[in-house]
Amino acid sequence: MRYIDEFRNIRLIKELIYKINALSIYQPINIMEVCGTHTVNFFKFGINTLLPSHINIIAGPGCPVCVSEEDFIDKAIAYSEIKDLIVTSFGDLIRVPGTDSSLEKERAKGRDIRVVYSSLETIKIALDNPSKKVLFLGVGFETTAPAVALTILETKKRRIKNLFFLLSLKRIPPVMEYLLQEREINIHGFLCPGHVSAIIGVRPYEFIAKRHRIPCCIAGFEPLDIIEGIYILLNQIMHQNIYVANQYQRLVKREGNLRAQRILKDVFRIEDADWRGIGRVEKSGFYLKQKYAAFDIEKILPLKLKKKKNNNNACACAEVLKGKIKPFECRLYAKICTPLKPYGPCMVSQEGACYAYYKYEKKYSDFRHFNSN
Repeated sequence: MRYIDEFRNIRLIKELIYKINALSIYQPINIMEVCGTHTVNFFKFGINTLLPSHINIIAGPGCPVCVSEEDFIDKAIAYSEIKDLIVTSFGDLIRVPGTDSSLEKERAKGRDIRVVYSSLETIKIALDNPSKKVLFLGVGFETTAPAVALTILETKKRRIKNLFFLLSLKRIPPVMEYLLQEREINIHGFLCPGHVSAIIGVRPYEFIAKRHRIPCCIAGFEPLDIIEGIYILLNQIMHQNIYVANQYQRLVKREGNLRAQRILKDVFRIEDADWRGIGRVEKSGFYLKQKYAAFDIEKILPLKLKKKKNNNNACACAEVLKGKIKPFECRLYAKICTPLKPYGPCMVSQEGACYAYYKYEKKYSDFRHFNSN
């Protein structure tokens, strides 16, 4: 199978691991991967068992569902309580806990909350239910944002009057810079997300290499991609040759997807945004421009919600999202917090760090015989 088997080639993986072991790096190195898919595949394929012990891979805030703030979930729940209003959402999001409930629990009470696989599906739902308001919960990074923007453009073009949007769309480069200010993490390099980079290209990361002297490598998601990305970063660190490398050249162009960027610029303005467990990050959020305000549910049906306090202090998702601790260091992990009964968002999403650790850590991988061969 082209583009699958060749990126899972055991011989090539062994060669790369040998090169990594041969590098003259002996001090602990912290590499943060800023993508939930990297987190999952790092454990799914047993890459954690192949690297030298002094190479520490940190899971970052690369799960869009995980970083959707509690206030956003609480608003979505409040809108679901409005008569003749349909809430549409991606599947993982409905299980994410708000302050004292979740969309899944509200759906069990009879709220009209529907799972969609694409934001464009909401157009059909709106057309099929002309007497009701339809609300789409837009969650994601630069990967998802263009599709949401296209849905908004199509809604305007077709003059659909009953489709609205509540957004929690985030930008990745600003949160990477934010995390560099956390001295407890001590990041030595970034494994950058391939999907996001396919949209934004290489340039948006260059300030990290130039201003902060932290190497970056855009990497794909197969085992060979991830291991080669780590090798490239280690090489930069060893030789102090700091730049943004593009390992994922088969998909990511230097300039990115210019058409998608134009659509984002047309529909959204960039402002500060709240990240769950992280806080307010400058210029990290996408918001609807004034010319599309007619589709902003908060402008059409403003809510008066009091800020609630979450009493679930035992959940350590905030520290996990910042890369300060590993999931198993949370006292709830695998005891009372599991994928079936998640306490925090990191255990809900399949791209969440806690979910990935729970499902794959300590399990045999496709490369379990590596050390014995």
